[in-house]
Amino acid sequence: MTSDLRELGDPGSEGFHLEAYPFYLLNRAVSRYNVIIEAELRAIGIDIPTWRVLMILGEAEPRPIAQVAKSAVINISTLARIVGRMEKAGLIETRPSPSDGRVTELTLTQLGREKLAAARQCTAPVYRRVIRGFAARDFEQLINLLNRLHDNLA
Repeated sequence: MTSDLRELGDPGSEGFHLEAYPFYLLNRAVSRYNVIIEAELRAIGIDIPTWRVLMILGEAEPRPIAQVAKSAVINISTLARIVGRMEKAGLIETRPSPSDGRVTELTLTQLGREKLAAARQCTAPVYRRVIRGFAARDFEQLINLLNRLHDNLA
């Protein structure tokens, strides 16, 4: 009979084991991933926050800065500094929203699109290595479970 890992992952449990605590495991995986990705991105002259913004705008643009902050999981004041750096580097442009002048929208420049393409090219092999050995069904289940964890935190 196996132990209930939910009990072992409960920080209030006498039998708590760090290796059964999902947030430790998530943080460990993300930290390792970021170390690897950071080295790849540094080679093309960008950092992880810049990459996040490029990837988000690469899906759809223009986007309000608040929406980008939420998607990038970066607080708005930190993102404002990142946006300033990216704008100065010629990667993005900012403009007031045509429908609400109080909202700042972000768009990619041509240089931003080129940097995004380079970032996708250098990060794709890492992604493929990370998901190697996952059946499509397993990967779908992983995504669904992570979304459930996120939703339960709401």
